Amino acid sequence: MSRRPLYLGAMAVLVFQTPAVAQNAPIDRSHSPVLGPPPKVSLPPIATRQLPNGLKLIIVEQHELPLADFILVIGSGGTVDPTGKAGVANLTAAMLTEGAGKRSSLEIADQQAFLGIGLNTGSNWDASTISLHTPTAQMDSALALFADIVLRPTFPMAEFERIRKNRLTDLIQIKDRPTVIANQAYASILYGSTHPYGQPLIGTEASINSIVSTDLVNFYKTHFFANNSTLIIVGDVNPDQIERKIASMFGSWQQGAVAEYHLADAPKAGGTTVYLIDKPGAAQSSFRIGSIGVPRSTKDYFALTVMNTILGGSFTSRLNQNLRETHGYTYGARSGFDMRRAAGPFTASAEVVAAKTDSGLIEFMKELNAIRDTVPAVELQKTKRYLQLGLPADFETTQQIAGALVPVALYNLPLDYYNNYVQSIEAITQADVQRVAREYINPASLVIVIVGDRKSIESGVRAVNAGPLSIRDFTGQPVSQ
Repeated sequence: MSRRPLYLGAMAVLVFQTPAVAQNAPIDRSHSPVLGPPPKVSLPPIATRQLPNGLKLIIVEQHELPLADFILVIGSGGTVDPTGKAGVANLTAAMLTEGAGKRSSLEIADQQAFLGIGLNTGSNWDASTISLHTPTAQMDSALALFADIVLRPTFPMAEFERIRKNRLTDLIQIKDRPTVIANQAYASILYGSTHPYGQPLIGTEASINSIVSTDLVNFYKTHFFANNSTLIIVGDVNPDQIERKIASMFGSWQQGAVAEYHLADAPKAGGTTVYLIDKPGAAQSSFRIGSIGVPRSTKDYFALTVMNTILGGSFTSRLNQNLRETHGYTYGARSGFDMRRAAGPFTASAEVVAAKTDSGLIEFMKELNAIRDTVPAVELQKTKRYLQLGLPADFETTQQIAGALVPVALYNLPLDYYNNYVQSIEAITQADVQRVAREYINPASLVIVIVGDRKSIESGVRAVNAGPLSIRDFTGQPVSQ
């Protein structure tokens, strides 16, 4: 037996064994090669620290290149937008680089270019993030800018008005994009317009018009605390040295009372209903089909990952092979569980050529029913290898490693989560896949949203008889028929 490391980027993360082969041994070309056992992933050690103010540090040393990546994860996002103010978390994140400390927006952009660094902000349902990619030679200056943005944002009024107007323009443009209409209407119908998950993260025209700069300041003051944050650090650093550097810059960051936030229960599922949204002249029909799924804390995470990969989580998945490869109805069909702190949606989706809307719906329902049957052992094994052998590609750069650690920080996953990923996937059985498919995918209780040319597709959709049909507007609200 031979042992050799497989290097990914600058980091050796895998060790695997392959049987020795005689140099002149004949090769049997009548059969496809047989995959050996999946390699065991071994990430570099993860160091953890915590500053006296509660700021947690997750540090991974990677010394091959003189680079470092920092991602600050603040544990509050769009879920805690104030009532009627959807989009506040998203706008707050966008405004962080528009003025900080004594620097204006243009001065921040100029310094980024001068230092040759990457600096980005963002938000999702559960978190707001600020990320920094820097050469280690520029680390001190880059971290000083980073600290200004995190600790001393100024939220200048002129920049706020510019960004707010740009956001309103984006929202107007969305009205001409069936894919975005489908996404937003689906969420609104599935969760209801009063539930946070039923509102778009970027806000609505009404909510953005109601937001003022003090809303962003208040969101920052309410949620941006040291003890509500984790700083992920990956690269050419020493844990003790970088801890001291971070302590000198962020040690004065205040703690705060982080209120526990409990989402109201999502609406109870009823029978399958088709919701049709008219987009006159649309050449394609945008499908969003699904139900309320599971939180990230679910015990069924790995079983659901395997099951969904078979259904619609890869190019060779059943949905894509059926609707794209076999029938040619779409360029791609997919499915996924959006797992958040609370139960996010399960969604199967595709953009289907308008003339085949009814046929596409038939094939969707066919696959959503079929996944509840026993998955063949060969298909299960292929899927498990796909997930296991694809994992190392997510750890080729310091940026990728830092990004992969965000859910570890956000959802309190064990530090050895990725080291045990291969074994966790391997443990999933046919019975596990069937159990979670039957538990979490119920074809008799689905929301089916179709955005398309009503005049040309309605009769065909009705004929499929997947469920009663309701006509909705672009926001998912009922309209008179």
